[in-house]
Amino acid sequence: MNNLYFIPIGFFIGAIGTLIGAGGGFLLMPFLLLLFKNESPLDLTFISMLTIFFNSLSGSVLYLLMKRVEIQTAIIFSLIIVPGSIAGTIITAYIDRSKYNHLFGISLILIVIFILTFKKVNITGNSLKFQKKCYIKDSNQNEYRFSYNLPLGSFITFLTGFFSPIFGIGGGIIHVPLMIRLLSFPPHIATATSHFVLMVSSLLSVIVHFSMKPDISILSISFFLIIGVIPGAWLGAKLSNKVKGEHILYIVSMALLFVAIRIIFLKV
Repeated sequence: MNNLYFIPIGFFIGAIGTLIGAGGGFLLMPFLLLLFKNESPLDLTFISMLTIFFNSLSGSVLYLLMKRVEIQTAIIFSLIIVPGSIAGTIITAYIDRSKYNHLFGISLILIVIFILTFKKVNITGNSLKFQKKCYIKDSNQNEYRFSYNLPLGSFITFLTGFFSPIFGIGGGIIHVPLMIRLLSFPPHIATATSHFVLMVSSLLSVIVHFSMKPDISILSISFFLIIGVIPGAWLGAKLSNKVKGEHILYIVSMALLFVAIRIIFLKV
């Protein structure tokens, strides 16, 4: 496959991933698994996480300019996600490729079920002392007032950090729906804040991956993906004012279901 083809692929992944705050790894990793049938999970997740970092970095800059990142929450969650991300990255090196395909396929199916069936709930906790109150006024003068359960949010973030590098999906596809439906974040704020946290966790994962000496020969693919991802991320952030991210999630879910079944039965 001509590496130039990875540029439009990166653009698409960057646009969709930033639009819904998911980083795009949930689209990129299935593609890499189908394309590179003999590469190790460590090598493929390294490509995915490196691409996700540049996607989330580009998108986060624009979201910060749009004033949609809940800064205090982003910092807290970024610190919490660090140990989970390190542990998940290390475990990836010990997973057999054939078992990895099955685990990844099943995980995608569970994500699809979650997206399509999980309804928004409001968990306030037993005491107001566990509630973090937030107020944001973005660059369009939209005001957002909300509160969420901080211990629950911290626990969710840690688990997201652990599983995201294992499957190379970045974690936003899990983190954003949970922030919206379980922590009662406004969708635009959840997307932007999660994207910032994703930037931190993906950078950490890339550093740990590199220290574990992945196959450098296939990393040229990341270069072409990143060329497409950066402008795609900016487009996705701009489109977030006009498109509802959840509608995109429903459409992508159908594609993920097909890909999950294909990966489960992929012969390696």
